[in-house]
Amino acid sequence: MSTSIQSISLSGKKKQVSNKEMTFLERMYLIAIFKGLWITIKHFFKKKATIHYPEQVREFSPVYRGQHMLKRDEQGRENCTACGLCALSCPAEAITMKAEERKKGEEHLYREEKYASIYEINMLRCIFCGLCEEACPKDAIYLSISKELVPAQYNREDFIFGKDKLVMPLEMAMANTKKLN
Repeated sequence: MSTSIQSISLSGKKKQVSNKEMTFLERMYLIAIFKGLWITIKHFFKKKATIHYPEQVREFSPVYRGQHMLKRDEQGRENCTACGLCALSCPAEAITMKAEERKKGEEHLYREEKYASIYEINMLRCIFCGLCEEACPKDAIYLSISKELVPAQYNREDFIFGKDKLVMPLEMAMANTKKLN
């Protein structure tokens, strides 16, 4: 059984393409032009999606994901245990961290024996997908509903958010525990 290279189909979806002659109307492309004009005319009479921004504000989607935040518990200690699951789940590889052991006298700062001494998110790489939030077993990172995602900067280094910009302020952590109680 001899098989030529032309008859092999790796995908199994090989089709024979016909090379039939086009009619006069098909060669003039008039039908295609009128179809395109018809679509344009239909869109001309539809409601516009444009809003006048400062006066009108568009409502956010219920699944909106804003800026990242590292949570604290009710005593103000960081929830992150530097397990690295958020960094592994990040498709853009935007999260980097360095784990260290908690020292004596730091029990009031960190919940577990291991903590993230360095936790950085490169906001230029982040796609705000929320996979880091879903992967975290300690519920330490979440994407807030703040309207400001990343402030405009001129240097690339300013887009790498460290723990100074990511950790929840202590006042906010205390206010959250009061809401729960």
